[in-house]
Amino acid sequence: MKFLDKKVEDIKISYIGGGSRGWAWGLMSDLLSYDDISGDVYLYDIDKEAAKLNEIIGEKGNNAKGAKSIWHYHAVDTIEESLNGANFVIISILPGSFDEMESDVHAPEKYGIYQTVGDSTGPGGILRAMRTVPMYEYIAEKIKECCPDAWVINYTNPMTLCTRTLYRVFPNIKAFGCCHEVFGTQRLLAKVVKEEMGIDNVERHEIKVNPVGVNHFTWLTEAKYKDVDLFPKYVDFCKKFRYKGYNAIGTLLDNWKTNTFRFDEMVKMDLFQKFGWIAAAGDRHLVEFCPGKWYLSSPERVKEMHFGLTTVAMRREILKKRLDMREALVTGKKEVELKLTGEEGVNQIRALLGLTELITNVNLPNIGQIPNLPLGAIVETNAVFRSNSLKPVFAGDIPESIYPLVSRICGEQELINIGCANKDLNILFNAFANDPLVTIPVDDAKKLFIEMCENTKEYLSMYNLKDFK
Repeated sequence: MKFLDKKVEDIKISYIGGGSRGWAWGLMSDLLSYDDISGDVYLYDIDKEAAKLNEIIGEKGNNAKGAKSIWHYHAVDTIEESLNGANFVIISILPGSFDEMESDVHAPEKYGIYQTVGDSTGPGGILRAMRTVPMYEYIAEKIKECCPDAWVINYTNPMTLCTRTLYRVFPNIKAFGCCHEVFGTQRLLAKVVKEEMGIDNVERHEIKVNPVGVNHFTWLTEAKYKDVDLFPKYVDFCKKFRYKGYNAIGTLLDNWKTNTFRFDEMVKMDLFQKFGWIAAAGDRHLVEFCPGKWYLSSPERVKEMHFGLTTVAMRREILKKRLDMREALVTGKKEVELKLTGEEGVNQIRALLGLTELITNVNLPNIGQIPNLPLGAIVETNAVFRSNSLKPVFAGDIPESIYPLVSRICGEQELINIGCANKDLNILFNAFANDPLVTIPVDDAKKLFIEMCENTKEYLSMYNLKDFK
C-alpha cells in the first residue's frame, strides 16, 4: 500500500467467492464511491468463469458515472494468487448449491419443522455449518500462509461459526464478521422517532444503540436519538402496531404476502412485549432462534405474524434474474450504475487504514465485552475501528429475562464448533436434537439428521456417516 496525504493507493483486496452474483457488485459500487482509496481486487472462486465475468463488470465500473476512484479486478486461478500479499480479505461464499439448501430448508418440513432462512441455526443452519466449517478451516490456513497480517471480513453464514472457525484455526487472525441486521432495527427506530416524535428523515446512523447477543439473535439494551431514550417511545409504538404490524419497507405490491423477504415487525414487537428488550434482527432470523412453537409451529402461525417462509424455489428465481443482470452488465446492454449499498465494509476498510473512525456492530471473539457469555465465543456488539485497530466495546451482560434464550443458542454454537472441529457426528447430532426448532422425538430427529446428511453427502466426505448409522 502507498499512504499519501489523506489517501491510500495500491491496496490489495482478496475476494474469496469472487464470482458472487450480488455481493461483489455491491462491493464494487461502494469502493468506487470514495476518492481516498484505490487499488486492486483479486477475485478467486471455484467457478473461475463467474469470477472472470465479475472482472469485466468491475473494470466497466471505473467508467461509470460518479466513479471517484480506480479499482482494477483480476480473476485468478488459485486462492494463493488471490491472498498473497493481500491487505484485506473478503469472504462471501455459498457453501454448496441450491440443491443442498433445498434439503436444509425443506427436508425438516416433513416433520412439521418450518424454517424461514435455514442458514444460521435450526436443522438447516447446522447442516450448512457442517459443510462450511471445513471450507473455512482451509481458508484460515491459507490466510495464515499467504497474508497473516491482513484484515479479514466475513459475510458468509452461519456468521458465528464461520468466524469462530477462522480464530480456532488461526488464533492470531485479524477477522470479524459483518452483518447488516442491526441496521434494519436502527431504521425501524428511525420510524419510531417519526411516529412518536413527529421528526421525519432521521437517518439510521443517528440512532445510537448498544447491541448484545449472537449474530441474528442480537438485542438492544440501549437506544437513543440524540438525548432521547427510545425505549419509552418504542413502548407506545408497539401498543399501536403490535397486532397489525408496521410496514416500514414494503408497498401494496411488495409486502410480506408477495415477498417472503419482507415482514411487518410483529415478531420484534411481540418479543419486546414479552421480555422488555428490543430484538435487533429481522423477524425472519429472530423466529429461528426462538422455541419452534412460538412463531414457526405452522404456515398459518407464520401468516398470523406477517412474515414468510423463504423457499429455495424463490431463491432459484432470484438467481435467474441475477444471471440475466450479469449478462446485461457484461455485454453492455445495461450500464454499471453506482449506488451505495448501506453496507459498512468499505467504511470499515477506510477506518482500518486510518482515513476515518467508525463505531459499528461486528462479530468478534468474546474477550469480556459480554461478561455472562463464554470467553472465546463469537458475540455481536459494537466495536471501534481506527487505524489498524479493532476493539470491541464493553456492552454489558445479557439481561436476565433473555439470558436463557441467548445463552442456549451460544452454547449450541460452541457445541457445533467442537463437533465440526473433531468431525464428530455424535456431538453434532446432540446439538441438532437440542435445537429450539427441533420439536420432535429424538428417534425422529435422528432419522431427519441422517436424511439431511445423506442429501448433502457430496460436501460431507470428511464425516464418517456410515459409522453414525
